[in-house]
Amino acid sequence: MSILTVENVSHDFGGRKILEDASFRLLKGEHVGLVGANGEGKSTFLNIITGKLMPDEGKIEWCKRITTGYLDQHTVLEKGQTIRDVLRLAFKHMYEMEEEMLAIYEKMGDASETELAEMMDDVSEIQHDLERHGFYIIDSKIESIANGLGLGNIGLDKLVDELSGGQRTKVLLTKLLLEAPMILILDEPTNYLDVEHIEWLKNYLINYENAFILVSHDVPFMNGVTNVIYHVEGADLTRYVGDYENFIRMYDLKKRQVEQAYDKQQKEIKKLEDFVARNKARVATSNMAKSRQKKLDKMDVIELVKEKVKPNFGFKDTRASSKYVFEAQDLMIGYDEPLTSPLNIQLERGQKIAIKGVNGLGKSTLLKTLLGKLKPVGGKVILGDYLSPGYFEQEAIRDTDHTALEEIWSSYPSMTNAEVRAALARCGLTTEHITSKMMVLSGGENAKVRLCKLMLEELNWLVLDEPTNHLDVDAKASLKQALIDFKGTIVLVSHEPEFYQDWVTDVWNVEDWTTKVV
Repeated sequence: MSILTVENVSHDFGGRKILEDASFRLLKGEHVGLVGANGEGKSTFLNIITGKLMPDEGKIEWCKRITTGYLDQHTVLEKGQTIRDVLRLAFKHMYEMEEEMLAIYEKMGDASETELAEMMDDVSEIQHDLERHGFYIIDSKIESIANGLGLGNIGLDKLVDELSGGQRTKVLLTKLLLEAPMILILDEPTNYLDVEHIEWLKNYLINYENAFILVSHDVPFMNGVTNVIYHVEGADLTRYVGDYENFIRMYDLKKRQVEQAYDKQQKEIKKLEDFVARNKARVATSNMAKSRQKKLDKMDVIELVKEKVKPNFGFKDTRASSKYVFEAQDLMIGYDEPLTSPLNIQLERGQKIAIKGVNGLGKSTLLKTLLGKLKPVGGKVILGDYLSPGYFEQEAIRDTDHTALEEIWSSYPSMTNAEVRAALARCGLTTEHITSKMMVLSGGENAKVRLCKLMLEELNWLVLDEPTNHLDVDAKASLKQALIDFKGTIVLVSHEPEFYQDWVTDVWNVEDWTTKVV
Protein backbone atom coordinates (compact mmCIF):
# COMPACT_ATOMS: atom_id res chain seq x y z
CA MET A 1 0.00 0.00 0.00
CA SER A 2 1.38 3.39 -1.05
CA ILE A 3 1.15 5.93 1.77
CA LEU A 4 2.75 8.70 -0.30
CA THR A 5 2.57 9.10 -4.08
CA VAL A 6 4.40 11.80 -6.02
CA GLU A 7 3.57 12.04 -9.73
CA ASN A 8 5.39 14.02 -12.43
CA VAL A 9 6.68 16.76 -10.14
CA SER A 10 8.78 19.53 -11.71
CA HIS A 11 10.39 22.46 -9.93
CA ASP A 12 12.75 25.23 -11.01
CA PHE A 13 14.74 27.54 -8.76
CA GLY A 14 16.51 30.64 -10.03
CA GLY A 15 16.31 29.40 -13.61
CA ARG A 16 17.82 26.02 -12.69
CA LYS A 17 15.86 22.76 -12.98
CA ILE A 18 15.85 21.04 -9.58
CA LEU A 19 13.31 18.31 -10.42
CA GLU A 20 11.80 17.41 -13.78
CA ASP A 21 8.87 15.01 -14.19
CA ALA A 22 9.94 13.21 -10.99
CA SER A 23 7.83 10.43 -9.48
CA PHE A 24 8.11 8.71 -6.11
CA ARG A 25 6.16 6.27 -4.00
CA LEU A 26 6.52 5.29 -0.36
CA LEU A 27 5.05 1.98 0.76
CA LYS A 28 4.03 1.11 4.31
CA GLY A 29 7.07 0.21 6.43
CA GLU A 30 9.68 1.17 3.79
CA HIS A 31 12.95 2.67 4.99
CA VAL A 32 13.97 5.02 2.19
CA GLY A 33 17.31 6.73 1.72
CA LEU A 34 17.26 9.87 -0.45
CA VAL A 35 20.75 10.38 -1.88
CA GLY A 36 22.53 12.72 -4.29
CA ALA A 37 25.31 15.28 -4.44
CA ASN A 38 25.08 18.63 -2.62
CA GLY A 39 22.62 20.96 -4.35
CA GLU A 40 20.85 18.26 -6.38
CA GLY A 41 17.52 18.97 -4.67
CA LYS A 42 17.12 16.53 -1.76
CA SER A 43 15.97 19.17 0.74
CA THR A 44 13.82 20.79 -1.98
CA PHE A 45 12.06 17.45 -2.52
CA LEU A 46 11.43 17.08 1.22
CA ASN A 47 10.02 20.62 1.35
CA ILE A 48 7.69 19.82 -1.54
CA ILE A 49 6.26 16.63 -0.03
CA THR A 50 5.77 18.31 3.37
CA GLY A 51 3.95 21.26 1.80
CA LYS A 52 6.58 23.87 2.64
CA LEU A 53 7.14 24.44 -1.07
CA MET A 54 4.72 24.27 -3.99
CA PRO A 55 6.02 22.47 -7.08
CA ASP A 56 5.70 24.14 -10.48
CA GLU A 57 3.94 21.03 -11.79
CA GLY A 58 2.84 17.62 -10.54
CA LYS A 59 0.77 16.03 -7.81
CA ILE A 60 1.48 14.88 -4.24
CA GLU A 61 -0.98 12.51 -2.56
CA TRP A 62 -0.82 11.27 1.03
CA CYS A 63 -3.07 8.47 2.23
CA LYS A 64 -5.85 9.48 4.64
CA ARG A 65 -5.20 9.96 8.36
CA ILE A 66 -1.43 9.89 7.89
CA THR A 67 0.85 11.32 10.58
CA THR A 68 4.24 12.73 9.62
CA GLY A 69 7.21 14.12 11.48
CA TYR A 70 9.91 16.23 9.80
CA LEU A 71 13.39 17.00 11.12
CA ASP A 72 15.04 19.44 8.75
CA GLN A 73 18.46 21.12 8.80
CA HIS A 74 17.24 24.52 10.03
CA THR A 75 14.48 23.90 12.60
CA VAL A 76 14.64 26.32 15.56
CA LEU A 77 13.48 25.96 19.17
CA GLU A 78 11.37 28.50 21.04
CA LYS A 79 13.33 30.35 23.73
CA GLY A 80 12.36 30.07 27.38
CA GLN A 81 11.38 26.40 27.26
CA THR A 82 13.16 23.58 29.05
CA ILE A 83 14.15 20.40 27.24
CA ARG A 84 11.33 18.59 29.08
CA ASP A 85 8.79 21.24 27.94
CA VAL A 86 9.78 20.68 24.32
CA LEU A 87 9.67 16.89 24.60
CA ARG A 88 6.22 16.95 26.21
CA LEU A 89 4.94 18.77 23.12
CA ALA A 90 5.22 15.38 21.39
CA PHE A 91 2.16 14.37 23.46
CA LYS A 92 0.28 17.66 23.12
CA HIS A 93 -2.86 15.97 21.78
CA MET A 94 -2.98 13.68 24.83
CA TYR A 95 -2.63 16.56 27.27
CA GLU A 96 -5.51 18.26 25.43
CA MET A 97 -7.59 15.08 25.84
CA GLU A 98 -6.79 15.06 29.58
CA GLU A 99 -7.91 18.72 29.85
CA GLU A 100 -11.14 17.83 28.05
CA MET A 101 -11.71 14.94 30.49
CA LEU A 102 -11.09 17.15 33.55
CA ALA A 103 -13.47 19.79 32.16
CA ILE A 104 -16.17 17.13 31.82
CA TYR A 105 -15.64 16.06 35.45
CA GLU A 106 -16.16 19.68 36.56
CA LYS A 107 -19.49 19.87 34.73
CA MET A 108 -20.83 16.63 36.24
CA GLY A 109 -22.06 18.33 39.44
CA ASP A 110 -24.65 20.35 37.51
CA ALA A 111 -25.64 17.66 35.00
CA SER A 112 -28.97 15.86 34.70
CA GLU A 113 -29.09 12.06 34.94
CA THR A 114 -29.18 11.70 31.15
CA GLU A 115 -26.33 14.19 30.68
CA LEU A 116 -24.35 12.46 33.42
CA ALA A 117 -24.61 9.10 31.63
CA GLU A 118 -23.34 10.69 28.40
CA MET A 119 -20.51 12.39 30.26
CA MET A 120 -19.47 9.11 31.90
CA ASP A 121 -19.34 7.47 28.47
CA ASP A 122 -17.17 10.33 27.14
CA VAL A 123 -14.84 10.19 30.12
CA SER A 124 -14.54 6.42 29.86
CA GLU A 125 -13.68 6.66 26.15
CA ILE A 126 -11.04 9.37 26.72
CA GLN A 127 -9.57 7.43 29.67
CA HIS A 128 -9.32 4.30 27.51
CA ASP A 129 -7.57 6.22 24.70
CA LEU A 130 -5.09 7.79 27.13
CA GLU A 131 -4.23 4.43 28.68
CA ARG A 132 -3.95 2.74 25.27
CA HIS A 133 -1.47 5.39 24.06
CA GLY A 134 0.64 5.24 27.23
CA PHE A 135 -0.29 8.67 28.60
CA TYR A 136 0.44 7.68 32.18
CA ILE A 137 3.97 6.52 31.39
CA ILE A 138 4.93 9.56 29.29
CA ASP A 139 7.78 10.58 31.57
CA SER A 140 9.41 7.14 31.38
CA LYS A 141 9.04 7.21 27.56
CA ILE A 142 10.67 10.64 27.46
CA GLU A 143 13.55 9.54 29.66
CA SER A 144 14.14 6.34 27.67
CA ILE A 145 14.61 8.04 24.30
CA ALA A 146 16.25 11.15 25.80
CA ASN A 147 18.87 8.93 27.44
CA GLY A 148 19.40 7.03 24.19
CA LEU A 149 20.35 10.29 22.46
CA GLY A 150 22.36 11.64 25.41
CA LEU A 151 19.94 14.30 26.71
CA GLY A 152 19.79 12.71 30.15
CA ASN A 153 23.40 13.76 30.75
CA ILE A 154 22.51 17.39 30.02
CA GLY A 155 19.47 17.50 32.32
CA LEU A 156 15.90 17.73 31.05
CA ASP A 157 15.22 20.89 33.06
CA LYS A 158 17.88 22.89 31.22
CA LEU A 159 16.66 25.81 29.08
CA VAL A 160 16.94 25.27 25.34
CA ASP A 161 18.47 28.77 25.03
CA GLU A 162 21.61 27.41 26.72
CA LEU A 163 22.11 24.44 24.40
CA SER A 164 24.79 23.95 21.75
CA GLY A 165 23.85 23.30 18.11
CA GLY A 166 24.35 19.56 18.60
CA GLN A 167 22.23 19.50 21.73
CA ARG A 168 19.38 21.35 19.98
CA THR A 169 19.46 18.75 17.20
CA LYS A 170 19.17 16.00 19.82
CA VAL A 171 16.13 17.69 21.41
CA LEU A 172 14.32 18.02 18.07
CA LEU A 173 15.15 14.46 17.10
CA THR A 174 14.05 13.08 20.50
CA LYS A 175 10.72 14.93 20.23
CA LEU A 176 10.20 13.53 16.74
CA LEU A 177 10.90 9.94 17.82
CA LEU A 178 8.53 10.33 20.78
CA GLU A 179 5.77 11.35 18.36
CA ALA A 180 6.30 8.02 16.50
CA PRO A 181 4.62 9.24 13.28
CA MET A 182 3.58 6.89 10.46
CA ILE A 183 6.25 8.59 8.34
CA LEU A 184 9.50 10.00 9.71
CA ILE A 185 11.26 12.51 7.46
CA LEU A 186 14.85 13.03 8.57
CA ASP A 187 17.20 15.53 6.91
CA GLU A 188 20.77 14.72 8.01
CA PRO A 189 19.86 13.60 11.57
CA THR A 190 23.41 12.46 12.42
CA ASN A 191 24.88 15.96 12.03
CA TYR A 192 26.10 17.03 15.47
CA LEU A 193 25.32 13.62 17.00
CA ASP A 194 28.09 11.76 18.80
CA VAL A 195 29.34 8.33 17.75
CA GLU A 196 27.50 6.38 20.47
CA HIS A 197 24.24 8.24 19.85
CA ILE A 198 24.51 7.69 16.09
CA GLU A 199 24.77 3.97 16.88
CA TRP A 200 21.71 4.20 19.16
CA LEU A 201 19.72 5.98 16.42
CA LYS A 202 20.88 3.42 13.86
CA ASN A 203 19.50 0.55 15.97
CA TYR A 204 16.29 2.50 16.61
CA LEU A 205 15.66 3.08 12.90
CA ILE A 206 16.51 -0.51 11.95
CA ASN A 207 13.68 -1.62 14.25
CA TYR A 208 11.29 1.24 13.39
CA GLU A 209 7.99 -0.34 12.35
CA ASN A 210 6.74 2.66 10.38
CA ALA A 211 8.15 4.20 7.19
CA PHE A 212 10.82 6.85 6.98
CA ILE A 213 12.63 8.98 4.40
CA LEU A 214 16.23 9.72 5.31
CA VAL A 215 18.75 12.18 3.86
CA SER A 216 22.27 11.50 5.08
CA HIS A 217 25.85 11.68 3.79
CA ASP A 218 26.97 9.23 6.48
CA VAL A 219 27.39 6.18 4.26
CA PRO A 220 27.76 3.47 6.97
CA PHE A 221 24.68 4.86 8.75
CA MET A 222 22.64 5.09 5.55
CA ASN A 223 23.66 1.60 4.48
CA GLY A 224 22.67 0.10 7.82
CA VAL A 225 19.09 1.41 8.04
CA THR A 226 17.65 1.61 4.50
CA ASN A 227 15.96 -0.93 2.23
CA VAL A 228 15.10 1.41 -0.67
CA ILE A 229 17.22 4.17 -2.22
CA TYR A 230 15.97 7.10 -4.31
CA HIS A 231 18.76 8.86 -6.21
CA VAL A 232 18.45 12.53 -7.25
CA GLU A 233 20.66 13.40 -10.21
CA GLY A 234 20.24 15.82 -13.08
CA ALA A 235 16.66 16.68 -11.95
CA ASP A 236 15.69 12.97 -12.19
CA LEU A 237 14.56 10.74 -9.34
CA THR A 238 15.35 7.00 -9.66
CA ARG A 239 14.27 4.16 -7.36
CA TYR A 240 16.60 1.30 -6.36
CA VAL A 241 15.46 -1.57 -4.11
CA GLY A 242 18.04 -2.55 -1.48
CA ASP A 243 20.57 -0.82 0.78
CA TYR A 244 23.12 1.85 -0.18
CA GLU A 245 25.81 -0.64 -1.25
CA ASN A 246 23.33 -2.32 -3.60
CA PHE A 247 22.40 1.10 -5.00
CA ILE A 248 26.06 1.84 -5.78
CA ARG A 249 26.39 -1.49 -7.64
CA MET A 250 23.15 -0.99 -9.59
CA TYR A 251 23.94 2.66 -10.35
CA ASP A 252 27.39 1.81 -11.73
CA LEU A 253 25.92 -1.02 -13.83
CA LYS A 254 23.16 1.25 -15.19
CA LYS A 255 25.70 3.97 -15.94
CA ARG A 256 27.90 1.57 -17.94
CA GLN A 257 24.87 0.24 -19.84
CA VAL A 258 23.72 3.76 -20.75
CA GLU A 259 27.25 4.70 -21.88
CA GLN A 260 27.47 1.59 -24.06
CA ALA A 261 24.03 2.27 -25.56
CA TYR A 262 25.03 5.91 -26.12
CA ASP A 263 28.24 4.93 -27.95
CA LYS A 264 26.35 2.42 -30.11
CA GLN A 265 23.64 4.97 -30.95
CA GLN A 266 26.17 7.70 -31.76
CA LYS A 267 27.87 5.36 -34.27
CA GLU A 268 24.50 4.60 -35.86
CA ILE A 269 23.60 8.32 -35.99
CA LYS A 270 26.91 9.16 -37.67
CA LYS A 271 26.43 6.36 -40.17
CA LEU A 272 22.89 7.51 -41.04
CA GLU A 273 23.93 11.18 -41.27
CA ASP A 274 26.83 10.28 -43.59
CA PHE A 275 24.49 8.30 -45.86
CA VAL A 276 21.95 11.14 -45.98
CA ALA A 277 24.64 13.73 -46.75
CA ARG A 278 26.10 11.63 -49.58
CA ASN A 279 22.82 10.48 -51.18
CA LYS A 280 20.12 13.13 -50.70
CA ALA A 281 21.09 15.00 -53.87
CA ARG A 282 21.23 11.92 -56.15
CA VAL A 283 17.92 11.00 -57.81
CA ALA A 284 18.61 7.26 -57.66
CA THR A 285 19.21 7.24 -53.89
CA SER A 286 17.18 10.25 -52.66
CA ASN A 287 14.29 8.08 -51.41
CA MET A 288 16.70 5.92 -49.43
CA ALA A 289 18.22 9.10 -47.97
CA LYS A 290 14.75 10.39 -47.00
CA SER A 291 13.97 7.06 -45.31
CA ARG A 292 17.13 7.27 -43.21
CA GLN A 293 16.42 10.92 -42.39
CA LYS A 294 12.97 9.89 -41.08
CA LYS A 295 14.66 7.25 -38.95
CA LEU A 296 16.97 9.92 -37.55
CA ASP A 297 14.08 12.29 -36.85
CA LYS A 298 12.14 9.62 -34.94
CA MET A 299 15.12 8.41 -32.95
CA ASP A 300 14.95 8.86 -29.16
CA VAL A 301 18.44 10.25 -28.67
CA ILE A 302 20.22 9.05 -25.53
CA GLU A 303 21.73 11.84 -23.43
CA LEU A 304 24.45 11.18 -20.88
CA VAL A 305 24.08 12.78 -17.46
CA LYS A 306 26.62 15.56 -17.18
CA GLU A 307 29.41 14.62 -14.84
CA LYS A 308 29.19 16.72 -11.70
CA VAL A 309 32.20 18.90 -11.02
CA LYS A 310 33.88 17.26 -8.04
CA PRO A 311 35.48 19.46 -5.39
CA ASN A 312 39.25 19.70 -5.41
CA PHE A 313 40.07 21.11 -2.00
CA GLY A 314 43.60 22.13 -1.12
CA PHE A 315 45.09 24.48 1.49
CA LYS A 316 48.02 26.85 1.02
CA ASP A 317 50.74 26.67 3.62
CA THR A 318 53.03 29.45 4.72
CA ARG A 319 56.23 29.74 6.76
CA ALA A 320 56.44 27.26 9.64
CA SER A 321 55.33 28.30 13.12
CA SER A 322 57.44 27.92 16.24
CA LYS A 323 57.86 24.40 17.65
CA TYR A 324 54.88 24.78 20.00
CA VAL A 325 51.66 26.08 18.45
CA PHE A 326 50.08 26.54 21.87
CA GLU A 327 50.54 25.54 25.48
CA ALA A 328 47.57 25.48 27.87
CA GLN A 329 48.44 25.96 31.54
CA ASP A 330 45.71 25.03 34.06
CA LEU A 331 43.23 26.09 31.37
CA MET A 332 39.54 25.96 32.27
CA ILE A 333 37.05 26.73 29.50
CA GLY A 334 33.39 27.69 29.68
CA TYR A 335 31.11 30.66 30.12
CA ASP A 336 29.68 31.32 33.60
CA GLU A 337 31.04 28.06 35.00
CA PRO A 338 33.98 25.89 33.88
CA LEU A 339 33.21 23.00 31.53
CA THR A 340 36.57 21.30 32.21
CA SER A 341 38.97 20.57 34.99
CA PRO A 342 42.31 22.45 34.65
CA LEU A 343 43.97 21.40 31.37
CA ASN A 344 47.70 21.21 30.81
CA ILE A 345 48.04 20.32 27.15
CA GLN A 346 50.26 21.43 24.31
CA LEU A 347 50.26 21.20 20.52
CA GLU A 348 53.46 20.83 18.55
CA ARG A 349 54.03 22.04 15.00
CA GLY A 350 52.98 19.41 12.45
CA GLN A 351 50.64 17.50 14.75
CA LYS A 352 47.19 16.63 13.44
CA ILE A 353 44.74 16.24 16.32
CA ALA A 354 41.11 15.06 16.30
CA ILE A 355 38.91 16.10 19.22
CA LYS A 356 35.97 13.86 20.05
CA GLY A 357 33.39 13.54 22.82
CA VAL A 358 29.67 13.94 23.42
CA ASN A 359 28.04 17.28 22.63
CA GLY A 360 27.84 20.02 25.23
CA LEU A 361 31.20 19.29 26.88
CA GLY A 362 33.03 22.19 25.26
CA LYS A 363 34.64 21.05 21.99
CA SER A 364 33.67 24.23 20.14
CA THR A 365 34.33 26.32 23.26
CA LEU A 366 37.86 24.87 23.45
CA LEU A 367 38.61 25.85 19.84
CA LYS A 368 37.36 29.41 20.38
CA THR A 369 39.37 29.73 23.59
CA LEU A 370 42.57 28.49 21.92
CA LEU A 371 42.07 31.05 19.13
CA GLY A 372 41.43 33.88 21.60
CA LYS A 373 37.79 34.32 20.60
CA LEU A 374 36.68 33.44 24.15
CA LYS A 375 38.40 34.23 27.44
CA PRO A 376 39.33 31.29 29.68
CA VAL A 377 37.39 30.80 32.91
CA GLY A 378 40.73 30.01 34.50
CA GLY A 379 44.36 29.45 33.56
CA LYS A 380 45.87 30.63 30.30
CA VAL A 381 46.80 29.78 26.72
CA ILE A 382 50.28 30.65 25.52
CA LEU A 383 50.36 30.86 21.72
CA GLY A 384 53.48 30.18 19.67
CA ASP A 385 55.16 32.52 17.23
CA TYR A 386 54.54 33.05 13.53
CA LEU A 387 51.05 31.53 13.68
CA SER A 388 48.71 31.88 10.69
CA PRO A 389 45.48 30.14 11.78
CA GLY A 390 42.45 29.37 9.63
CA TYR A 391 39.15 28.68 11.41
CA PHE A 392 36.13 26.78 10.06
CA GLU A 393 33.18 27.43 12.37
CA GLN A 394 30.44 24.86 12.93
CA GLU A 395 27.54 27.24 12.37
CA ALA A 396 26.84 28.27 8.78
CA ILE A 397 26.69 31.83 7.41
CA ARG A 398 22.98 32.40 6.78
CA ASP A 399 22.11 35.88 8.04
CA THR A 400 23.52 37.66 4.99
CA ASP A 401 22.23 38.90 1.66
CA HIS A 402 25.60 38.14 0.06
CA THR A 403 25.78 35.76 -2.86
CA ALA A 404 28.50 33.12 -2.69
CA LEU A 405 30.59 35.27 -5.05
CA GLU A 406 30.10 38.40 -2.90
CA GLU A 407 30.93 36.45 0.26
CA ILE A 408 34.38 35.59 -1.09
CA TRP A 409 34.86 39.02 -2.69
CA SER A 410 34.15 40.79 0.61
CA SER A 411 37.14 38.98 2.14
CA TYR A 412 39.38 39.19 -0.95
CA PRO A 413 38.45 42.46 -2.74
CA SER A 414 41.63 42.46 -4.84
CA MET A 415 40.58 39.29 -6.68
CA THR A 416 38.94 39.58 -10.10
CA ASN A 417 35.47 38.25 -10.83
CA ALA A 418 37.01 35.40 -12.85
CA GLU A 419 39.42 34.49 -10.05
CA VAL A 420 36.62 34.32 -7.46
CA ARG A 421 34.48 32.19 -9.77
CA ALA A 422 37.41 29.86 -10.47
CA ALA A 423 38.09 29.45 -6.73
CA LEU A 424 34.44 28.59 -6.02
CA ALA A 425 34.28 26.25 -9.02
CA ARG A 426 37.29 24.38 -7.62
CA CYS A 427 35.15 23.68 -4.55
CA GLY A 428 32.50 22.00 -6.73
CA LEU A 429 30.12 24.94 -7.05
CA THR A 430 28.31 25.70 -10.31
CA THR A 431 27.46 29.09 -11.80
CA GLU A 432 23.97 28.84 -10.23
CA HIS A 433 25.46 28.25 -6.79
CA ILE A 434 28.01 31.03 -7.20
CA THR A 435 25.34 33.62 -7.96
CA SER A 436 22.87 32.37 -5.29
CA LYS A 437 22.54 34.01 -1.88
CA MET A 438 24.20 32.25 1.05
CA MET A 439 20.86 32.03 2.88
CA VAL A 440 19.31 29.83 0.16
CA LEU A 441 22.25 27.50 -0.45
CA SER A 442 22.03 23.99 0.96
CA GLY A 443 24.13 23.12 4.01
CA GLY A 444 26.72 21.39 1.82
CA GLU A 445 26.98 24.25 -0.68
CA ASN A 446 27.31 26.73 2.20
CA ALA A 447 30.14 24.68 3.72
CA LYS A 448 31.96 24.63 0.37
CA VAL A 449 31.88 28.45 0.21
CA ARG A 450 33.34 28.68 3.70
CA LEU A 451 36.03 26.12 2.85
CA CYS A 452 36.83 28.18 -0.26
CA LYS A 453 37.62 31.13 2.01
CA LEU A 454 40.14 29.04 3.93
CA MET A 455 41.70 27.75 0.71
CA LEU A 456 42.54 31.32 -0.33
CA GLU A 457 44.47 32.04 2.88
CA GLU A 458 48.09 31.15 3.55
CA LEU A 459 47.99 29.06 6.73
CA ASN A 460 50.10 26.98 9.02
CA TRP A 461 47.36 26.02 11.52
CA LEU A 462 43.91 24.74 10.52
CA VAL A 463 41.20 24.74 13.20
CA LEU A 464 38.12 22.93 11.93
CA ASP A 465 34.83 22.49 13.82
CA GLU A 466 32.75 19.68 12.27
CA PRO A 467 33.67 20.52 8.64
CA THR A 468 32.09 17.36 7.20
CA ASN A 469 28.55 18.15 8.34
CA HIS A 470 26.38 18.41 5.19
CA LEU A 471 29.23 17.51 2.78
CA ASP A 472 28.46 14.81 0.21
CA VAL A 473 30.62 11.72 -0.29
CA ASP A 474 32.88 13.22 -2.99
CA ALA A 475 33.41 16.44 -1.02
CA LYS A 476 34.33 14.49 2.13
CA ALA A 477 36.86 12.41 0.21
CA SER A 478 38.46 15.51 -1.32
CA LEU A 479 38.59 17.32 2.04
CA LYS A 480 40.18 14.31 3.70
CA GLN A 481 42.93 14.18 1.06
CA ALA A 482 43.52 17.93 1.38
CA LEU A 483 44.02 17.58 5.14
CA ILE A 484 46.38 14.65 4.64
CA ASP A 485 48.41 16.75 2.17
CA PHE A 486 48.45 19.90 4.34
CA LYS A 487 51.96 20.43 5.75
CA GLY A 488 50.87 22.54 8.72
CA THR A 489 49.19 21.74 12.04
CA ILE A 490 45.53 20.68 12.35
CA VAL A 491 43.02 20.61 15.20
CA LEU A 492 39.78 18.97 14.06
CA VAL A 493 36.48 18.44 15.88
CA SER A 494 34.56 15.57 14.30
CA HIS A 495 31.96 12.93 15.13
CA GLU A 496 33.05 10.73 12.20
CA PRO A 497 35.96 8.43 13.15
CA GLU A 498 36.03 6.97 9.62
CA PHE A 499 36.91 10.47 8.35
CA TYR A 500 39.96 11.07 10.57
CA GLN A 501 41.18 7.88 12.22
CA ASP A 502 43.68 6.85 9.53
CA TRP A 503 45.59 10.16 9.26
CA VAL A 504 45.56 12.06 12.59
CA THR A 505 48.56 11.80 14.92
CA ASP A 506 46.45 11.79 18.12
CA VAL A 507 42.86 11.88 19.39
CA TRP A 508 41.82 14.03 22.37
CA ASN A 509 38.61 13.05 24.17
CA VAL A 510 36.91 15.92 26.02
CA GLU A 511 35.10 13.36 28.16
CA ASP A 512 38.43 12.84 29.97
CA TRP A 513 38.51 16.54 30.92
CA THR A 514 34.91 17.44 31.65
CA THR A 515 33.56 18.49 35.03
CA LYS A 516 30.15 17.08 34.02
CA VAL A 517 28.84 13.56 34.56
CA VAL A 518 29.05 11.70 31.23
